[in-house]
Amino acid sequence: MLEECRWLYNNTLAYRKDAWEQEQRNAGWYETKRRIPVLKADRPSLTTVHSMVLQNVTERVELAFQAFFRRLKAGAAPGYPRFRGVGRYNSLTYPQYGNGAQLSGASLYLSKVGPVAVLLHRSPEGTPKTVTITRSSTGKWYVSFSCEWEPTALPLVEPVVGIDVGLTTFATLSDGSTIANPRFFRRDERALAQVQRAHSKLEKGTPRRRRHRKAVARVHERIQWRRQDHAHQHSRRLINSHQVIAVEDLAVNRLVHNHCLAKSISDAAWAEFSSFLSYKAAWAGRTFVAVNPAYTSQDCHVCGHRQKMPLAERVYNCPCCGLSCDRDHNAALNILARGLASIGSQSIAAPAFTPGE
Repeated sequence: MLEECRWLYNNTLAYRKDAWEQEQRNAGWYETKRRIPVLKADRPSLTTVHSMVLQNVTERVELAFQAFFRRLKAGAAPGYPRFRGVGRYNSLTYPQYGNGAQLSGASLYLSKVGPVAVLLHRSPEGTPKTVTITRSSTGKWYVSFSCEWEPTALPLVEPVVGIDVGLTTFATLSDGSTIANPRFFRRDERALAQVQRAHSKLEKGTPRRRRHRKAVARVHERIQWRRQDHAHQHSRRLINSHQVIAVEDLAVNRLVHNHCLAKSISDAAWAEFSSFLSYKAAWAGRTFVAVNPAYTSQDCHVCGHRQKMPLAERVYNCPCCGLSCDRDHNAALNILARGLASIGSQSIAAPAFTPGE
């Protein structure tokens, strides 16, 4: 089914490309959908795929062109839609739940396939709308249900928190607590190097090398699972216990241009952690605020004095008010103050400073 969808994707892309190059016209989505019955007559194997799944393939081509023209209009690198090679099409979507795909107990009934046993992560909540089946790089199959669902807000709580992410520690909270940086990629880097060396010794284009590709993908998959679990666990704990969560609005794509820190920044996955906090806060009725990160490490959270802070300097010593505290803790307090100010709440009271502490 995936290969038939891949063939239709490439055929639709070629049709739209030729329509523009030869006739200077845009072959839209509805036109390409109307071609499907004609293509079925010439290629009977397309009938092994549910009709609405085939329509969704043409919609994906339409979305690819919309993204291309949007980037072109914005002046970014446009990236023309590309043809999919063998094995490069890994998902199919049933646009209407119950029409070609329906869950019944521990089985998923698929048109043209029959019942497929599934291990439910959790039962779907709300009204299922679409069903997407995905094949992972290691050959595992996943099914995702998109549902119309009204989340239930959690009870109100008083604590608020500012979060400063970093590399020495994954995150420092405004209450002084920290979240350790697990460095999952660094921990499995040696195992990844070993399996990649073994892969590079296999002759290109051979079946053995294609099979061994899964071994490399398995190491990356294990790292990804651990990283996501870490982000899920800590984001859920923070959402459950805090009413307002303030974080830095970091441009991670620009930060990884620093070749000295790029691997460590990617391994920390700050953007993923922030994304989890954002959507979980929306579901739980919490307030999520992303603030400007400029000078949060250089400003004193007590008196506002600003001074340069090289990365090697881990303690913030203010010459004006005498504050001495961990630089990340100081930054987290500044982030919280900016977050509260942006939503119109009272800023946190500056802790009293006692000389000698």
